[in-house]
Amino acid sequence: MEIAVNFLVNQLLYSGYIIFYNIKFFFMDIFVAKLNHETSSDDLKEAFKKFGEVTSAKVIIDYQTGRSKGYGFVEMPNDDEGNEAINQLNDAELDGNIVVVKKSQPKHRDTRSRYNR
Repeated sequence: MEIAVNFLVNQLLYSGYIIFYNIKFFFMDIFVAKLNHETSSDDLKEAFKKFGEVTSAKVIIDYQTGRSKGYGFVEMPNDDEGNEAINQLNDAELDGNIVVVKKSQPKHRDTRSRYNR
């Protein structure tokens, strides 16, 4: 998939077209749970950098308390590196906690009306 996206981008550039708003780049989205409340987004990124390039890492923060909710997400552009990170870091220790690491599932939206329960 990465080769196809690179080919498409190169074709657009050589053709003189710059239409980036329609191009969606795909990254492996990884869910990380049971994080220590002291673990920062930078700590999470550093843990995953050992396995390859990390596009982004975000620890989810509770707006009311300003503390970590204990989970986060990491994006990696290479699926093989992402799978290796999942295999190596799942049930491993990170900042004193044994974390759960798995491929993120898309959020399912409830299509029912809230009045028809």
